[in-house]
Amino acid sequence: MDIRAIILDIDGTLAKSDHTISNRTKQKLELAQKKGIKVVLASGRPTPGMHYYSKTLGLEHHQGLIASYNGACITDCTSDTVIYENTVEPELAQKFLKHCEDFDVIPMVVKGEYLLVNDAYPKDVNINGTYGNIIKNEARVCNLKVMEVDLKTYVDFPVYKILISGDPDELIEMYDALKEPVEDDMTVAFSSPFFIEFTSKGVNKAFALDSVLHKYGIDQSQTIAFGDSHNDLALIQYANIGVAMGNAVDEVKKSADLITLTNNEDGIAHILDQYINELP
Repeated sequence: MDIRAIILDIDGTLAKSDHTISNRTKQKLELAQKKGIKVVLASGRPTPGMHYYSKTLGLEHHQGLIASYNGACITDCTSDTVIYENTVEPELAQKFLKHCEDFDVIPMVVKGEYLLVNDAYPKDVNINGTYGNIIKNEARVCNLKVMEVDLKTYVDFPVYKILISGDPDELIEMYDALKEPVEDDMTVAFSSPFFIEFTSKGVNKAFALDSVLHKYGIDQSQTIAFGDSHNDLALIQYANIGVAMGNAVDEVKKSADLITLTNNEDGIAHILDQYINELP
């Protein structure tokens, strides 16, 4: 099978629970790149939060791509240039951020190296079974500095994404009401039980990559993609071979062509062994 691009979500997919890449998976992806296969990282994370993984895999040496903010921005790692972007206009962002004040949620916006928030010390959130400061956690994981502002007035510039956090059960209950005034103008998706992502209408990982891969001579039929969460659904459906991680949500597993092992069990390497010729 002619695979020319391997597309990987990060959290829950490429990254283990400790946020590292296993040696076996790293070796498989490095070898794939040496064989001329493009590696693409596609995540809801902001671009700064993906650099550790792109550098660990050496994407800058093989013209790898970073699709950040759920596909709202794509960066060519070799030239370090943005080759695609789709932003939320300031007026819409301000409208939604004002609406958020009616809910017990924690909105966040990234600008450059800063994580912009209303309050750096909000209520603790259930983060995978442990309660903690979600602002501190997101800043650490994504290599960002925290800045307190009044989001609804400060955000007077286009943004790639508005990230909403809260208690998982409460987010499910308020989901419809939270998205109601902007659902015709924005794409809304859970990226984890405690995160809902609001991006420009039509933004998703699949649409963004379909817009740029042909420029590198890569057809949809030559792609394999791995993911685990709701924001990976379009990508799994788009790829010629869509692979759900063993830890994926049910919706992703139902849409996938294959289900592999979990992110802590080298699920990516397990599939690459089978589908990419001569990978030892």
